Amino acid sequence: MTSLIERLEQKQRERLDTIEARWARLEAATQVFGSDDDVARPAVLLFHGCGGLRPHLPKYAEAAVEAGCRAFIVDSYGARGWPQLFGLTFVCTGAVFRGRERAGDILATIWGVSRRRDVDASRIAVAGWSHGGWGIMELMAAPLARSGEIGLADSHAGDLSGVKGAFLVYPYVGVGATARFKPWLRRPKTYAVIARHDHLTTVRNAEKVYEAVRGSGVEVEAWTAEGTHSFDEPMNAPPMRYDETLAGECVGRFRRFLEATLAEPQAAGKPARRRRA
Repeated sequence: MTSLIERLEQKQRERLDTIEARWARLEAATQVFGSDDDVARPAVLLFHGCGGLRPHLPKYAEAAVEAGCRAFIVDSYGARGWPQLFGLTFVCTGAVFRGRERAGDILATIWGVSRRRDVDASRIAVAGWSHGGWGIMELMAAPLARSGEIGLADSHAGDLSGVKGAFLVYPYVGVGATARFKPWLRRPKTYAVIARHDHLTTVRNAEKVYEAVRGSGVEVEAWTAEGTHSFDEPMNAPPMRYDETLAGECVGRFRRFLEATLAEPQAAGKPARRRRA
């Protein structure tokens, strides 16, 4: 029986992507924003919700560039040849591609972007909306101690030491997110956006999740926005409703978080340069 199980596990691992192979697929479906130079700048990786790429993400990417970063919007669906309708029908309902699998995309993207000459691999932030935030939270709690975790044959080879920040916008933290109360094994500074009228979670549940994250020694700042799930996305699909004012506020908070989290450390004894307000 043991040998049969071992053979089945081996076959499953053989079907899994390596980190490098997963990044090769994702890289072809990734938009890059930033200065046209080779300067090694901090990087921000943006992961969409279950509805796929939406027009609000480039606004966040542009804010990241204004904060002195390079930004990478990763299309997990495009990399797999999935149309938006597939995501809405099967991913949004939890039938396929749950947060733990999405975590593999995030780890592979960190791996790939960290190898770019124009990126400072020691200053990386990850940002996720809904399903993307779920994937980030799963990754932070994953041991990455053995082959096959989070859908990658060599997930144990991943390196998250350069991830200094996580920006989570109404991440999915409902009952399907089975690892939501697990301790995080990495401790990036984290900013959590809670939607007051999120139909996928109560505010109290979200607060309990972030209290558990804080219990892992993670610095978490939370903001409860007076809107619905996807309040920053320019569309209305009840019960979700776009709020332009809140959307602008969220983008501003994102930029300030990056400026505070990925700022270049000051050399010892060197005074900080004053900036104009």
